[in-house]
Amino acid sequence: MHVSAYATSVQPASLGGLRSAAAEVAGNRELFYSLVRRELALRYRHAPIGVAWALFMPLLTTVIFSLVFTRVVRLDTAAPYPVFAYSGLLAWHFFASTLRAASTSLSAHGSLITKVYFPRELLPLSSLVTALADFAVGAVVLGAMMAVFGIRPTVALVFLPVVIGVQVAFTAGLAFLLALGNALYRDLRHVVEVVLTLWMYATAVLYPVDRIGGIIGGVLQVNPMTVIVEAHRSVLLYGELPATLPFALTALLSVLVLAGGWLVFHRGEGDLAERI
Repeated sequence: MHVSAYATSVQPASLGGLRSAAAEVAGNRELFYSLVRRELALRYRHAPIGVAWALFMPLLTTVIFSLVFTRVVRLDTAAPYPVFAYSGLLAWHFFASTLRAASTSLSAHGSLITKVYFPRELLPLSSLVTALADFAVGAVVLGAMMAVFGIRPTVALVFLPVVIGVQVAFTAGLAFLLALGNALYRDLRHVVEVVLTLWMYATAVLYPVDRIGGIIGGVLQVNPMTVIVEAHRSVLLYGELPATLPFALTALLSVLVLAGGWLVFHRGEGDLAERI
């Protein structure tokens, strides 16, 4: 485990500082692996419970909304509704669980932060990797559901790593901002819960937003998480690449959010030891 001596100053928030921060993170990869292993051990210490936790909420929500939208209110979707809903929930759960965990990642490790110096980015990033492990577990269930409903993967599946990469960049940038924000203002995590709840219903997670017209429908369709969720469905369920322009713009936005979030985090981390 590599932990450098405490540094009393942080390099200015600039692209050069960002490159330096990235190099420092890479140099502390053993510590990062240790943090991730610890998070995964806590989550999967009792394997059946850990796996059940990763699957329970998306499956439960899928069952509930499948009953509503197939028995009570008929909703036309491009794929069988249970697969449509679960694929959206799987992508959303990765995003939301990362932000929930990242928002408290710094405050939860206050004693470590005040004692030694290490790249603080490792803490929200470890939350992201843990959520990615849950995503991988859930993907196995999605594969089984696709088989049951007769949906076969196509060559478009090779684009899935690009879709995941865009989502990781977007999520990581927001995770940096929320981790720093909650460390400085402890009540922020409550706001995060409210925003995530509203954001989910403004995203094409449980219903196709292209069925909604007018200004509201237009706003929902430019929501970056809608574009990302629909990109998952395109390559997995529909056998086609995501819509080029919306996905390209979302990819560009994700890179900007990652760079901006990291720069803000890098500028503010110098005050963490005194504020936590």
